[in-house]
Amino acid sequence: MKRTCLMTVGALVVVSGCGLTSGSPMVDDVGPGTIGRGEPLKGAHLTVTSKEFTEQLILGAMMGIAFEAAGADVLDRTGIQGSIGAREAVKSGDADGMYEYTGTAWITHLGNSEPITDPMKQWEAVRAADLKNGLTWLPPSALNNTYALAMNQANFKKYGTKTLSEVAALAAKNPGAVTVCVESEFANRADGLPGMQKAYGMDLPAKNITQMDTGIIYTQVKKGSCTYGEAFTTDGRIKSMNLAVMADDKKFFPNYNAAPEINTKALKKWPAIAKVLDPITKKLNNTVARTLNAKVDVDGEDPHQVALDWMKAEGLVK
Repeated sequence: MKRTCLMTVGALVVVSGCGLTSGSPMVDDVGPGTIGRGEPLKGAHLTVTSKEFTEQLILGAMMGIAFEAAGADVLDRTGIQGSIGAREAVKSGDADGMYEYTGTAWITHLGNSEPITDPMKQWEAVRAADLKNGLTWLPPSALNNTYALAMNQANFKKYGTKTLSEVAALAAKNPGAVTVCVESEFANRADGLPGMQKAYGMDLPAKNITQMDTGIIYTQVKKGSCTYGEAFTTDGRIKSMNLAVMADDKKFFPNYNAAPEINTKALKKWPAIAKVLDPITKKLNNTVARTLNAKVDVDGEDPHQVALDWMKAEGLVK
C-alpha cells in the first residue's frame, strides 16, 4: 500500500519516482486575514510538502498559503508519492512541514500494531514518540480520514442502518441483504474487513463480498450493485453521490486525524508557525474535506485554487 521514496540528503532534488523535482515558489497574492497579522514569518524561507492525493495537495496548499500570508517566502514541494517520502522530507529538514495523519504515523511510521481509540490520546502518543525523530506535532483537526462503509439513499431508506452494529444485526437477520464491495487490501487487512467483522460479530459469506478498485466501488454502491461499499470518510464522492456513511459505533477503525507535522528545528526558529496554522486546523472537519475534495475529484478544479478560495471565504487570508 505504501511506497517508499528515496531522497537526496541535503539537496533540493527528489528522486524522479517520488513525484517532484526541486519544487516551485508559491506566488499567491495574499495577505493576513484572521491569520498572519503582523507578518510574524517575515524573513522566513519555508518549504511545504504533502503526499500526492487530492486531500493532501489541498492541505499542503493551505499550509503554504498560510505561511505566505504571514510574510514567509514559500517553496511548494507538495505531491510526493507514497506515505514515507513527504515525512522523510520534513524529518531531514528538506521540508519544514506538512499535514499528516495520526493513524499513519502511529501504525505505519512508528510501527505500532494496535491503534489508540481515543483520537486525542493517539495524537499525544504520536507527538511524544516523534519528538525524538526531530518532528513536532501541532494540535490535530477533527478531520478524520479513516475507513467506513457507505450505501446509497435507496438502500438507506430500505434498510435504515446508521451504524455498523445495525449492519451486523441486518446481516444476522437477513444475510442476503448485506453485500459489500471492497478493495483487495481492505478485504485482507486486520484493520479492514476481517477485523471489522470480528469486532461487530459479523460472518459474511464469501459470495457476499466483491473485490474491486476503489473508484469502481463508489459507482457500484451508487447504482446499488452492492448494498455497502468501502469508503474513506473524507472522500468527496460521498457528498457528490449523496451516500450514507455508517457510524463506527464501536470505534474499530483507527483514527486518521490530520495535524501539522513540523520540523522541530524550523519550529524553534520560527515559533509563530504554530499560531499561524492553528486557526486553519480548527476549521478542518470531514464535511469541509468532503466539500473541498469533491471540487477537485468531481468538478475538476485545481487543488491549490480550491485551498485558496476556501481560505479567503473563511476570512483566514485576504
